[in-house]
Order: sequence, then structure tokens, then C-alpha cells
Amino acid sequence: MSGSRLFASLVLIGAIAAISGCGRKAALDTPYQASIDARKDAERNKQPLPPEKPAPVEDRPFILDKLL
Repeated sequence: MSGSRLFASLVLIGAIAAISGCGRKAALDTPYQASIDARKDAERNKQPLPPEKPAPVEDRPFILDKLL
């Protein structure tokens, strides 16, 4: 390997290592829960309220779900 290829490889490996360490270590919020949190924050900070999202529809089981 030439010096420039080795340097490029090390930079790429370093970038991948840095990116892989980012993120939350908790469950992700649903869009509905995120909108509720945004409304609470806006009320607390006396800002205009974002539009209210409708509650999610309950998931109905399908006959083939057990096969998946």
C-alpha cells in the first residue's frame, strides 16, 4: 500500500468508528409521543403550540402475522 492509500484507509476507519459511537441508548419515541412532548415543552416555555396529532390506531392482528 502506498502512503496516501494507507492514510485514506485510516481516515475512513476513524470516521466509521466516530459515527458508530453516536446515538441514543434508549427506546425510540413514536411520532405521537414526540408530538406530545413538543406540545408540553411549548406550553412550559410559553411558545406557540404545534398542531395536535391524532392518537395512533391500535394495531389489529392479521391471520398471517403468526407465520412471520
